[in-house]
Amino acid sequence: MSSSSPADDAVVFDRRQVRRQRDRAAAGYGDHDFLKREIGARLAERLGDVKRRFPLALDLGAHDGTLAEPLAGVNGIETLVHADLSPAMCAAARARGLPAVAADEEALPFAAGAFDLVVSALSLHWVNDLPGALLQLNRVLKPDGLFLAAMIGGHSLSDLRAAFMEAELAVTGGAAPRVSPMVEVRDAGALLQRAGFALPVTDGDRVTVTWPDPLTAMRELQAMAEGNAMAARHRAPLRREVLLHAASLWLDRCGNAEGRLTVEFDVIWLTGWHPDPGQQQPLRPGSAKTRLADALGTDEIRLPTDPPRGGGTV
Repeated sequence: MSSSSPADDAVVFDRRQVRRQRDRAAAGYGDHDFLKREIGARLAERLGDVKRRFPLALDLGAHDGTLAEPLAGVNGIETLVHADLSPAMCAAARARGLPAVAADEEALPFAAGAFDLVVSALSLHWVNDLPGALLQLNRVLKPDGLFLAAMIGGHSLSDLRAAFMEAELAVTGGAAPRVSPMVEVRDAGALLQRAGFALPVTDGDRVTVTWPDPLTAMRELQAMAEGNAMAARHRAPLRREVLLHAASLWLDRCGNAEGRLTVEFDVIWLTGWHPDPGQQQPLRPGSAKTRLADALGTDEIRLPTDPPRGGGTV
């Protein structure tokens, strides 16, 4: 029996399996990239709200270059480098005339200060060392460069996780991990701060998808390269009885009035800037010159426990 180390415990995803899944999906990915396209459109809209130009940008976890179309001409992007863990996805991007390089999010091959902008859509949820990846992303940005990413998180596919667990327990008496753990918004915000990003912001979004039935949904997730890549997954094929029971339970919980499966994906948005002396800085505590009560046009009510006034008021 081999002993496990803390580093072993941190390996939640089999990155080789993530790459294999993307390699297999690359040829037909364009037929199943609707979720990536939707997030890409939303990312372009968010980026357009930033009044800055970003001549050289990196799309990390680019798949086959889906973001090239929505980001064309946005914010003065002149060159968008597409990087993905999968060589096959990169080959598909290059076949479309896009600059692409195979790169691991956990070991970026780019020089410090290389990019004005880094974007990422629906890829970082497969990273084991997310804090380390964010540190590297901060490093490859120029001063006052922008990082903008969207990743699957929150309660996404939680009903599928519960359905598989219940079905497997009922059929085999045990359960294996079938659906990935998800990052929460508050955790993502803390990670941005730890990585040294200035002005970090995280917020949540939701995309609702309907499929004719659960088996179609599962096949589509595989075609999107979003199948099970957990390091602790069972390698034996999934038993048919478990699959059909889980599909029935999933439809019971998430079926709509027309009998179609309705699935909600929680999307976590991460925004941060590489630090620069010219950026807006938070005020020093106690430095305010105007009372909040005056700004709101109301009377200030002081409590007996309030400290004496001194310095600025808020």
